[in-house]
Amino acid sequence: MTGPIPPELGDLPNLVILNLYNNSLTGPIPSTIFNISTLEFLAPYMNQLSGHLPSDIGLWLPNLRKLYLWDNQLQGIIPNSISNASNLDLLALSLNSFSGPIPTTLGNLRNLERIDLASNQLTRESFTTELSFLSPLSNCKHLRRIVISDNPLNGTLPASIGNLTSFAIFKADNCQIKGSISQEVSKLSNLTTFSLGNNELIGSIPSAVGKMRMLQVLNLEGNRLQGFIPEEICQLRNVGDLYLSDNKLYGSIPSCLGDIISLKVLHQSSNNFTSRIPSTLWSLRDILDVNLSMNSLSGSLSADIENLKALTQIDISKNELSSEIPSSIGGLQNLMEFSIAHNKIQGSIPESLGNLFSWEFLDLSGNSLIGAISKSLEKLLYLKYINVPFNRL
Repeated sequence: MTGPIPPELGDLPNLVILNLYNNSLTGPIPSTIFNISTLEFLAPYMNQLSGHLPSDIGLWLPNLRKLYLWDNQLQGIIPNSISNASNLDLLALSLNSFSGPIPTTLGNLRNLERIDLASNQLTRESFTTELSFLSPLSNCKHLRRIVISDNPLNGTLPASIGNLTSFAIFKADNCQIKGSISQEVSKLSNLTTFSLGNNELIGSIPSAVGKMRMLQVLNLEGNRLQGFIPEEICQLRNVGDLYLSDNKLYGSIPSCLGDIISLKVLHQSSNNFTSRIPSTLWSLRDILDVNLSMNSLSGSLSADIENLKALTQIDISKNELSSEIPSSIGGLQNLMEFSIAHNKIQGSIPESLGNLFSWEFLDLSGNSLIGAISKSLEKLLYLKYINVPFNRL
C-alpha cells in the first residue's frame, strides 16, 4: 500500500489493533491515531512514514502495550510523556532518525520487557558523562532486552549497571561508549548477550565477566582494551560467540578456552598475542569460525586441526607460524574459507586440499611454499577466490 495513513482511522473508538507493517506508506502518523484510548497494539513499521511523535503521546494511549515504529523516517525526540503509557511492554523505534537524549522516564514503565532504539541519532543527557537513562531501568523488573546500538551516545556506562539484573540481552555496539567496564557486571547473572563492540572502551577485561554464567554472546571487539585475557573468561561454559578482535590485548591465548565446548565463533584478530596457538583449541569439535589473524602467534598449525569437523572458516593470516600445512586439513569437509597468508609456512601444497569440495576462499600468499600448485585444486568447483603469490611455487 502507498500513500498516507487515513486520519479517519482515528474515528474508530473501539480499535484495539492497528497493524500496517511492511508497506510503502508515507507522510506523518495522523494525530487522530494517538487519540484512540482503546489502542493496545500500534504497528506501522517498515514503511516510509515521517514527522514527529506528539509531545503528549502517552497521555492518550493508556492501554497501549506494544509500539512498533521501527524502519521508518521518523524524526525529533522521544517524548518524556511516553512514560504515561503505563501498560507499555514493548517499545521498538529502531532504524529512524530520532535525536536528543533517551528519556530517563522510561524507568517508569514498570511493565517494559523490550526496548529497541538502535540506528537513530540518540545521545546522552548533556549534564552528565554517564548514560543516565540506564539506571532508572532497574525499576523495570520484567525488562529482558535493550538494544541501543548505532547511536552517538558518547558517554560512559554507569556503575549502577550491575542493578539491571533482569536483563537477558544488552546490545550497545557502535555508540562511542567510553571509560572502562565495571566489575559490577558480575551481577548481571541473567545476561545471555553482552555486546559492546566498536566503542572506545579502555582498561582491561574485568575478571568479573567470568561470573556471567548464562552468557552466550560476548562481544568486546573494536575497542581499546588492554592486558591479558583473564582466565576467568573460561568459566563461561555456555558462551557460543566470543568476539575480542581489534583491541590491544597481549600475552597468550588462554589454553582453557579449549574447555568451552559450546564455542561456535572465536574472533581474536588484530591484537598483540605472542604465544603459540593452544593445542586445546583443536578439541573444539563444534566450532564453526576461528579468526586469530594479525597477531604474532608462532609455532606450527597442528595436524589435530582435523578434529574440527564442523569448521567452516579459519583465518590465521599475518602471524609468524612456520612448519607446513598439515595434510589432515583435507578432512574438514565443511571448510569454506581458509587463510594462512603472510606467515612463514614452508613445504608444498598438500594434495588433500582437493578434497575440500565446499571451499570458496583460499589464501596462501606471502609464505615460503615450494613445488607445483597442486592439480587437485581443479576439483574445487565452488572456489571463488584463490591467492598464492609471494611464495616459491
